[in-house]
Amino acid sequence: MKSKSNEFHKTKIMSKKIIVIALLSLSIISCANKENSNNIDNLISSKNVKGLQERKATLQAEITKIEEALATLDIKKVEALVEVSTVKDTLFNHYLEIQGSVDTKENILVQPEFSGTLTSLTVTAGQRVTKGQILGKIDDGGLSQQLASLENQYALAKTTYDRQKNLWDKKIGSEIQFLQAQTQMVAAQKGVAQMKAQLSKTVIRAPFSGTIDEVFVEKGQVVAPSAQGLMRIVNLGNMFVSTSVPETYIGKLKVGTEVNVYLTSLGKTYVGKVRQIGNFINPNNRSFGIEVSIPNPDNMLRPNQVAKLKIIDYINKQAIVVPTNIIQEDGSGNKFIYTVSDSNGKTGTAKKVIVTPGKSSDNVTEILSGLSANDIIVIEGVNTISDGMKLNF
Repeated sequence: MKSKSNEFHKTKIMSKKIIVIALLSLSIISCANKENSNNIDNLISSKNVKGLQERKATLQAEITKIEEALATLDIKKVEALVEVSTVKDTLFNHYLEIQGSVDTKENILVQPEFSGTLTSLTVTAGQRVTKGQILGKIDDGGLSQQLASLENQYALAKTTYDRQKNLWDKKIGSEIQFLQAQTQMVAAQKGVAQMKAQLSKTVIRAPFSGTIDEVFVEKGQVVAPSAQGLMRIVNLGNMFVSTSVPETYIGKLKVGTEVNVYLTSLGKTYVGKVRQIGNFINPNNRSFGIEVSIPNPDNMLRPNQVAKLKIIDYINKQAIVVPTNIIQEDGSGNKFIYTVSDSNGKTGTAKKVIVTPGKSSDNVTEILSGLSANDIIVIEGVNTISDGMKLNF
């Protein structure tokens, strides 16, 4: 602690010297300006070349004294307190970060196929249903009676056909009678099938297994196809995130690519996989659509939730990475960082090193050249040091 205090004291004294010299310089120039401005003006107006040359020599001598005083201080000897870190080979992943929306294919409004009075409603909001389960029934308006009549007609036509066929097999009767009986039976059979199909539309069934999210009608209400529908049914077991990806990534994504999906509303990250890649490039924004399937074991996902996707598009298993904020740029456009040379325990010398940055992700940047494993870099205090400055850490 004592050594650090002494070093700080030395630095403080050195800084004071610099300030004093700077103030002295300003004072000299100011005084010179005030005292001699009139003389210089007089020399100029009288065109006294010799006098002007003598005045220039005097000022030049004062400037030389100031420069010599600054040179004796050797600013590079000023020490700075910084934080350092040792560079190591590490795994580096670069991500494409985009925003998407959670959705499910099985999220629909159940519509009636038949208009009439809702005579039965067997489900409530929040109820779990299975595919094909009856959700309600609509008054058939006499279709069941018509079906019964058609079934009787079919039974009679079939009996007639069976008898005619039996006679025809024994070579009794005419072929015309047999064919007429056959035709009547087939027509009656089709009539029954059509009526059953029509009658089945009065029964409302679940199109897939899921949960009744909301019911919009009540028993006894007259219903018909509408924008609202009868109820909404949702299956949260087949969730995915849909989004658009820039055209430049079309060759980097494949079906099965793992994707980290962060749900901002839940504060949780799910691991999903690309399940579909669009075959069409949108000419307006030069992008294509993808779908990423995600698990929903705790049923916390909901359609239209906002999701942030991180898709790995680059991997380097032995990369040199540094914090992005320590990379600086000099007047020539070169990127550089400060390393520590002549390291001796807790001290060293700042060294400016030109580097070639690569990709950046999660506030770190890959360094392609300029650094090696086990190099010591300055990670805190980079804006207060210069090349050759003594460092404490």
